[in-house]
Formats: sequence, structure tokens, C-alpha cells
Amino acid sequence: MRITKVYTRTGDKGLTRLVGGQKVSKDDARIEAYGTVDELNAVLGIVRVELARSPAADDARTWLDARLADVQQDLFNVGSDLATRSTDRWEGMRLVADTDVTRLEDEIDHMNEILPPLKDFILPGGGPVGAFLHQGRTVCRRAERRTITLTSVEDANPDVVRYLNRLSDWLFVAGRWVGKAMGEPEFLWDRTR
Repeated sequence: MRITKVYTRTGDKGLTRLVGGQKVSKDDARIEAYGTVDELNAVLGIVRVELARSPAADDARTWLDARLADVQQDLFNVGSDLATRSTDRWEGMRLVADTDVTRLEDEIDHMNEILPPLKDFILPGGGPVGAFLHQGRTVCRRAERRTITLTSVEDANPDVVRYLNRLSDWLFVAGRWVGKAMGEPEFLWDRTR
């Protein structure tokens, strides 16, 4: 792919094009889904910037940054998938699949090994990296909802919903894990307040 011109003026009339060339409204369910995935990817970019500046041990920073880089690549694949109707997919197109979901589950299990079990809900925060991971979790949940909306009106890859569902769990656990790795506090919801 080569992008030589960023503006097309198509958006001036509230329209955009899918992969395959079909013009659709910018508020189309497909655009809402992949636009929210793009937003999530941007949040994860912020997480990586904050992680690089964090006081976490080098091995923890390196491990989490590599996982985040993998997730960002996955999210570009998810966005491409959502921007492409199933009839316009091409041979060799990278789609998220069971192996990606399983990888996230394995990483969740790895991070959970050092975490105490939760007895209450936690409040997002603790430190910048954890807080941005929790923001990513909420954007991921919205991307999942937008993708479910899309699947109710059009054909879409069902593995995308599974991937986003598991990724939101991953982001929650990563927020806790990085807080523990950096010695940051975890604030619990006080049900009496």
C-alpha cells in the first residue's frame, strides 16, 4: 500500500469508502466498529509512551511493550477486517483467529500469577500506565459493542468479537499487573460510599 494523498474530499459529504470501494456513510455500523478499534489502538499508543517513561523494571517494561506491540498489530488486522466486506477479502488477508484469542488467554494467565485475587471491584487509576490501560479496556468494550451491532446487520468475522472480548479482559489484567510491577496502589470500590 502506498498513500500519496491523505485528503480525498469524500468525507466532506459525510461519506467514506470501504476496502473494495463501496461508498458508505461515516456513521455506518462498519465505520463505527473499525473507528472504535482505531481509537483503541491510539490509546494503546499512549500506554506504550507512558510505559517507556515508567519506573517499572526493564524486564517488565520490555515484556509488556512487546505484548502491546502485538496487540496493536492485531488491531490493525481487526480494523482492516472490519473495513472489508466478506465478499471483498483477499487471499492471504490476515484475520484474527482462535490462536490470537488463545495467546491473549495465555498472557492473562501469566500476568495473573503475581496478582492477588480480587474481592471487590477496582477503581481505574493507580498510575498513568494502569489508568490508560483501563481507558483502553473501556474503549475495547465499546469496540466490541459496535462490532456486535455490525454483526446484527451485516456479515462480519465472529472471531473479531471473541478477540475484542478477550482483549478487554487482557487490558484489565494488564492494568493490575503493571501497577503491581511498579509498586503502585490499587484502589478498591467502597460499597459503603
